[in-house]
Amino acid sequence: MSNATKEVQLPITGMTCAACATRIEKGLNKLEGVQEANVNLALEKAAIKYDPAQTNTENFVKKINDLGYGVITEKAEFDIIGMTCAACATRIEKGINKLEGVTKATVNLALETASVEYNSAQVNIQEIIQKVEKIGYEAKVKQDKNSESVDHRQKEIEKQKGKFIFSLILSFPLLWAMVSHFEFTSFIYLPDMLMNPWVQLALATPVQFVVGRQFYVGAYKALRNGSANMDVLVALGTSAAYFYSLYLTIMTIVSGEQMVELYFETSAVLITLIILGKLFEARAKGRSSEAIKKLMGLQAKTATVLRDGKELEIALAEVVVGDIIYVKPGEKIPVDGEIIEGSSALDESMLTGESVPIDKTVGDPVIGATINKNGFLKIKATKVGRDTALAQIIKVVEEAQGSKAPIQRLADQISGIFVPIVVGIAVVTFLVWFIWVSPGNFAEALEKMIAVLVIACPCALGLATPTSIMAGSGRAAEAGVLFKGGEHLETTHRITTVVLDKTGTVTNGKPVLTDVIIEGNYSENTFLQLVGSAEKQSEHPLAEAIVSGIKEKGINLLEAVSHFEAIPGYGINTNINGQEILIGTRKLMNKYGVSFEAAAGKMEALEETGKTAMLVAIDRKFAGIVAVADTVKETSKAAIQKLKNMGLEVIMMTGDNIRTATAIANEVGVDSVIAEVLPEGKAAEVKKLQEQGRKVAMVGDGINDAPALAVADIGMAIGTGTDVAMEAADITLMRGDLNSIADAIFMSKKTIQNIKQNLFWAFGYNTLGIPIAAIGFLVPWLAGAAMAFSSVSVVLNALRLQRVKL
Repeated sequence: MSNATKEVQLPITGMTCAACATRIEKGLNKLEGVQEANVNLALEKAAIKYDPAQTNTENFVKKINDLGYGVITEKAEFDIIGMTCAACATRIEKGINKLEGVTKATVNLALETASVEYNSAQVNIQEIIQKVEKIGYEAKVKQDKNSESVDHRQKEIEKQKGKFIFSLILSFPLLWAMVSHFEFTSFIYLPDMLMNPWVQLALATPVQFVVGRQFYVGAYKALRNGSANMDVLVALGTSAAYFYSLYLTIMTIVSGEQMVELYFETSAVLITLIILGKLFEARAKGRSSEAIKKLMGLQAKTATVLRDGKELEIALAEVVVGDIIYVKPGEKIPVDGEIIEGSSALDESMLTGESVPIDKTVGDPVIGATINKNGFLKIKATKVGRDTALAQIIKVVEEAQGSKAPIQRLADQISGIFVPIVVGIAVVTFLVWFIWVSPGNFAEALEKMIAVLVIACPCALGLATPTSIMAGSGRAAEAGVLFKGGEHLETTHRITTVVLDKTGTVTNGKPVLTDVIIEGNYSENTFLQLVGSAEKQSEHPLAEAIVSGIKEKGINLLEAVSHFEAIPGYGINTNINGQEILIGTRKLMNKYGVSFEAAAGKMEALEETGKTAMLVAIDRKFAGIVAVADTVKETSKAAIQKLKNMGLEVIMMTGDNIRTATAIANEVGVDSVIAEVLPEGKAAEVKKLQEQGRKVAMVGDGINDAPALAVADIGMAIGTGTDVAMEAADITLMRGDLNSIADAIFMSKKTIQNIKQNLFWAFGYNTLGIPIAAIGFLVPWLAGAAMAFSSVSVVLNALRLQRVKL
């Protein structure tokens, strides 16, 4: 992908089945400058990668509209301050309309307002406000409680519900008439009026052309663009039944016969059942995107900021970088920032999974959507809108849900050619019945043809994969495992070898004081006070670990340091209250003639367990040893055992020396170690494992791990690590806990299993259903019910993934 490549996600309306999604995808991929377009039927979104030098979003919207579908836009109302004449309004209008992602902007001078329709995937409210300010005016979002963005899916559910109720009321009398026809139901009372062909025509016509209009429109658009979809099947099937019945009804005028065999109930009941199926489908689809809703629900809605010396409560979208934000106890942190005043404990569990609040004070970073537990804080905003940590997480989850797993390509290809084949089978079925099975019986042949057309709708096939990907990646996100795409969700279950970086992955990545050994007549308090006061002057990370460890013991450090000298490769020489303190290596002791032979064995024993030991001398007499080590995460040992129980090979890779690496490996139960590897050598080691035929997952947290993360079959970045590592990885483990590796692999296995179940039932359903309908064992209305419920069953099966225990 070139550096110039941009990505955009467009929400699409009007898709009814997999064939629609395939058609839009093909159309977008044909546009010059489009590198890749994926259309997800379950999410109703198109994800497009393109070169902005060659094409833009307006071209995509136009193409989607030309294909007969629509693109959803958000709408926002603004109060504009500072306009004086019509020229001002025109300038603002032109300026906003030039923003990429804005589809329409109108400015009203009299009301001093602006109404903007825009695609939120490309432009946000803050950018629109900034554009107005750049032109020289001021814009504020209208604080209208009713202007919250409409949930388009909810709107669609309400619309389908209304259509279903209307259709049910008109179809029920027709169904009543049909049911009372059978011998075994002849006892059911039936008003004569319902047997009148003209009454039946009056009931069926609104269902056929008012409720069924969407199928005709969809079929026309599909055929106009040289393809066929589910709407074509439904329109063909129901029209055949309706118009044949209409013909027979008109013929009663000539024949005078009242009791003719009509098929109005076939078309009306079919449409009613398909609408019911669509209603269930829309509801189930809504539930499958719960993960995104939950993540978005974590955000604060407003922020209290200080502007021009005034304290104002503004919408979250209006916060800008540099704003000073007030956060009271119990409130959510609105955006990412830095504490400039106050201290408090913050609940960061939504990001880290750690239930214990973290103490933060001036200078510490804070993350939007975390909760301020007990202190009043003043925060300077450093990241707002789509740059915040939570917005990035939402983006990753959305992209994963919208991307395609390789397993989906097969279903898409089949859906694309499926409808024309079905129409062909339906025509053959009609001819076979009309010519051979029941010669001259047009009505019976027509009924069999309608049943074939209706049973074969490929909806279930189109929904089989994307709904599982959505539900699976959404459930994983709730557990702190972020898959960057559907393809990674599919590949992860094939992993055979897990390579773990040591520092920051298996261990905490931060040295701590572990051992204090005192020789001579010093109390622990005095010894540690002198060591801590001496090391306080050093900037070395090990010195910081010693000082931090001593302070935690509640020991106050001395300020009376009259001399301090850091000797690279040796240690430090300081003078405190007239006492000379030496802390460092064996070489330092030898340089100053300090005898430490009696403690040599103890020092080696500490080093054998991977600790860094330092010798301490006071007034040139050996006084003791302090040791620091990077401690193993509490969860590492159990997590590694879990991976081994899953049949995976676990290898630890580190730039550290073999002795330390082996000590850590033994502690956590890793059998294989690759040590003393330079950062650039990590990727080469991963390649070596791949050449041996292994599927490798690399787990790391630092910049030095990025090449290996990119090379591995699956790269997993620890979420507490660097942005570079997360950028290079395919999966981010938000909680910094190795148990998440097993969760990721387990979730991948469960999702693939779910997709295979869905595809089996969708393929099996159509493969079985078509011959059964062709033989004549399925009446059309039953075929319609089965078709509708097949889609719903696939979605409900996918939703089981949301209840998977991790």
